[in-house]
Amino acid sequence: MLIYPQINPVAINIGSFGIHWYGLMYLTGFLFFLFIGKWRIKRFGHPVLKVGDMDDFLFYGAMGVIIGGRVGYCLFYRPELYLLHPLNIIKTWDGGMSFHGGLIGVCIGVFLFSRKLKCSFLQMMDFAAVLVPIGLLFGRIGNFINGELWGRVCSPDLPWGMIFPDGGPLPRHPSQIYEALCEGLLLLIIMVWFSRKPRPIGQTCSLFVIVYGVIRFGLEFFREPDVFATGIVKMTGLSLGQIYSIPMIIIGLVFFVLAGRGKFNPR
Repeated sequence: MLIYPQINPVAINIGSFGIHWYGLMYLTGFLFFLFIGKWRIKRFGHPVLKVGDMDDFLFYGAMGVIIGGRVGYCLFYRPELYLLHPLNIIKTWDGGMSFHGGLIGVCIGVFLFSRKLKCSFLQMMDFAAVLVPIGLLFGRIGNFINGELWGRVCSPDLPWGMIFPDGGPLPRHPSQIYEALCEGLLLLIIMVWFSRKPRPIGQTCSLFVIVYGVIRFGLEFFREPDVFATGIVKMTGLSLGQIYSIPMIIIGLVFFVLAGRGKFNPR
């Protein structure tokens, strides 16, 4: 059994202003997206993207992640709170980001970027899908540093069971680490492996949606459910993360099959 190492969530203090590790993890993920994206274009080439396009690509994608992730959390997880206090939406320092909302935001951002380049939206999503797991890896590390989103209570005999400061006296699954390894590292390996060969347009990003949805659905069994989740959660016994992952998997499967049949054109 392990004790959470009590990491200070503030990495750097500049007067009354603090730079949080969570924000630095997001920044690190964005920078990896940029530099590895440029490297992939130089190494393998791309029918549309040039190295210089990656800066704009990152901007559109990052805005989608931040805005979509925050708005998604407010609407998907705490609508009753944020509809009554809409100004709290901008209080990102209080926490609360949703992957599913961030994915929608990224889709909107990449769609706008593809319109700018006058190219296929799915072609851009295919390229991004190989790089996104890197950001997920660092994002989950940020969750761990913050000591948030811990797992369910586990057996005291579990060697890596951990006691979190706000998680009560019993050891819990370090679900943030599970997610970092599976949503980040494992998904990255799968996406890199799949993208080694030319694939039909739309199939790479479809696989990302499928695999992420399956991984997230499974890992939610180890993650402590949100205390504010009600309604359909209580009726189904599933977490909100699992409920939102089900349509992801279905949509991903449909697009994967359609892409395999060549239904999506480059333009």
